[in-house]
Amino acid sequence: MIKIYNTLTREKETFKSIMPGKINMYVCGPTVYNYIHIGNARSSIAFDVVRRYFEYRGYQVKYVSNFTDVDDKIIQRAREEGVDEMTIANKYADAFDEDTLPLNIQPATIRSRATEVIPDIIVFVQDLIDKGYAYETQGDVYFRAKKFKGYGILAHQDLNEMTENAAGRLDDEEMTRKEDPIDFAVWKATQAEDEISWQSPWGKGRPGWHIECSVMAQKYLSNTIDIHGGGIDLAFPHHTNEMAQSEAHTGQKFVNYWMHNGFVNVNDEKMSKSLGNFTTVHDMLKHYDDPMTIRFLLATTQYRRPINYSPDTLTQARVALDRIRTGYRNLLFRLNNADVGKDVDIETAIKKQIDVFELAMDDDFNTPNALAAVFELVTLANTYTENKTVKAETVQRLLDTLLLLLGVFGITELDDKPQITDTQKQLLAARVSARAVHDFELSDKIRQQLSEIGIIVEDTSQGQRWHQA
Repeated sequence: MIKIYNTLTREKETFKSIMPGKINMYVCGPTVYNYIHIGNARSSIAFDVVRRYFEYRGYQVKYVSNFTDVDDKIIQRAREEGVDEMTIANKYADAFDEDTLPLNIQPATIRSRATEVIPDIIVFVQDLIDKGYAYETQGDVYFRAKKFKGYGILAHQDLNEMTENAAGRLDDEEMTRKEDPIDFAVWKATQAEDEISWQSPWGKGRPGWHIECSVMAQKYLSNTIDIHGGGIDLAFPHHTNEMAQSEAHTGQKFVNYWMHNGFVNVNDEKMSKSLGNFTTVHDMLKHYDDPMTIRFLLATTQYRRPINYSPDTLTQARVALDRIRTGYRNLLFRLNNADVGKDVDIETAIKKQIDVFELAMDDDFNTPNALAAVFELVTLANTYTENKTVKAETVQRLLDTLLLLLGVFGITELDDKPQITDTQKQLLAARVSARAVHDFELSDKIRQQLSEIGIIVEDTSQGQRWHQA
């Protein structure tokens, strides 16, 4: 029985999908005007883990996400670089795919772009006008926020305070166009001749930011969806506005479970492009040789909790992941000389940790507690492989279980033993030969030579093992 913390109710609720065995899930994607930073990747990875766990539990997940490919930031970037808006959008949409591939983020079932649903957006906006929820002024179309009962409830904000804050952000010109400071744009009139735009009943223009997600969720999923996810900074205004315009349009509940992931912080400050304290995944992948460590750091923190990112936290993640990899390789090593059969006591201990893992993940995707179960399995594996004899079925069961549970976190490549040179191979073989004839002086000499070129050798009761320093 999976429980999810619903941002709307601020409570953990027992999850029940609209259609048995199937889940409709929408997660907000990036505005494609720059490379994604670690904070953007955190959201993608957090909901990838949620998706993977539902699939682990046997659900069929339809996962829809978007690229915002028409926006003020894209227009500004295009002007700065002297190119058209689609050149910018295409460049960074492609970069998103390239940068998320090494992080093992599963592609969305449907990845839609705002520019692909413009006709649907125009129909949606016109319906809001017809129902009295929106109005046109000087080519812009605004949504009457206060007409929607419960506006702001998702973000748990006071309506009067929201109105005062909105008024403080508006210039005189925009104040004259709006009926109320809190109203938000669902369609924007073109501001310059060279600006990307589409013809509409209200003149040339483009969609407001919030409308695209409502349209895509309805078009590719349904009027009411199981789960809507995104960063906590999207709860207001983006998701608040989505909720209002979607329910005004359909007359139905938009989302059953609202999920929001926490920030990635740098020195206790939210990582963001606007603050200039961000590290792009693109740059990290250029200078860091183990993308799975980045994935491990972001996937194993409970999705609602903030992550304090630093070189130290990345190093800690690398150490933890290497511990798991070592346990996995220990099992592979012993599989070569394992006896036929299985050890019932070990099999029982494995089942216990699977239960602990599932209990943790059922509790609002508590990845730290689930990870603790994985480390118990690693400890079990390390202890078991030290035995004089091991059973092949049990060793394989441990290997399969580690792969299965870590797969929920999207962690793969547990046996990514690095390539070694011919010289290193020859030295390793020579050392085995030296020990076979009890030439321990030569064996120690070769061990030192290997150490100097980055290979650490261990002698075990099952034979020689090595790893890179």
